[in-house]
Amino acid sequence: MIPFSILDLSPIVQGGDAADALRNTIDLAQHAERWGYHRFWLAEHHNIPSVASAATAVVMCAVAGKTATIRVGAGGIMLPNHAPLQIAEQFGTLESLFEGRIDLGLGRAPGSDQPTSAALRRTLGGGADTFQQDLLELIAYFKGHPGQAVRAIPGAGLQIPIWILGSSLFGAQLAAELGLPYAFASHFAPAHMARAIEVYRSRFRPSEFLSHPHMMLAVNVVAAETDEEATLLFTSHQQAFVNLRRGAAGPLPPPRARFLDELTPQERWEIDQTLAVSIVGSSATARAGLGAFIDRTHADELIIVAQIFDHTARLRSYELTAAAHK
Repeated sequence: MIPFSILDLSPIVQGGDAADALRNTIDLAQHAERWGYHRFWLAEHHNIPSVASAATAVVMCAVAGKTATIRVGAGGIMLPNHAPLQIAEQFGTLESLFEGRIDLGLGRAPGSDQPTSAALRRTLGGGADTFQQDLLELIAYFKGHPGQAVRAIPGAGLQIPIWILGSSLFGAQLAAELGLPYAFASHFAPAHMARAIEVYRSRFRPSEFLSHPHMMLAVNVVAAETDEEATLLFTSHQQAFVNLRRGAAGPLPPPRARFLDELTPQERWEIDQTLAVSIVGSSATARAGLGAFIDRTHADELIIVAQIFDHTARLRSYELTAAAHK
């Protein structure tokens, strides 16, 4: 079977706070290691009331320090928000502390709205897209050529896997051109998934990093003892999606029965389209759904997302998903 990994957004739930969310993230990572998950990735988002992992490298350090074998990574660091040298130093530090366990996934989006992007103060002028230029600069810092005027210390000479993340064709094209592994955000951008897979695999150029393409696809999975229980648990994610579209983002809400009945036809359509790559149900349903998705996409790896309000239920979902994988 292909590897299964986890993408955790460190969800802040209604009635909870960031400290609770971060403790739950560490607890989930420890369980995930025991259950055989390959990677545990954290996402950079800013000014979002339901996400506690804004300082992603800091959270990664906490997770890696409380685990022993699972790979810990960023899924991802939003490159427009940071100077490449700072990323090289941060991830060089993580790799120096936790040798052979650190992944660096890079995204092109800022992971925030315009006022928040301005508050991050990466650039003071225009909005030119310098992602590829910044990526090549970052790679150069990790290579650490002797003649470099500026070196990443730590960072230079360390072998840290760099992944390109994407929800459109841009990332697929760039990852293929540079011969890097690619992770596609099919958990919220399914419309472009098939084309992104085709572009990445057909245009891939072997490199010093990879001899063959390696594509990881993100899947929402909510598993429980019954299909009915899983369907109810999934309404937290659905509510969060609708609230975001309505401009009323907040902490992750508790499940609510018959939530879908309260929506407009347009909102129902948007949920169906955006969250189409979701597997929700019992262990048997999860096993069948995951198998069918792997057969359809030929993914090299899956990264599982489970936005579940109750931490115990979230642990159980990931446990059942791991069992369905065996």
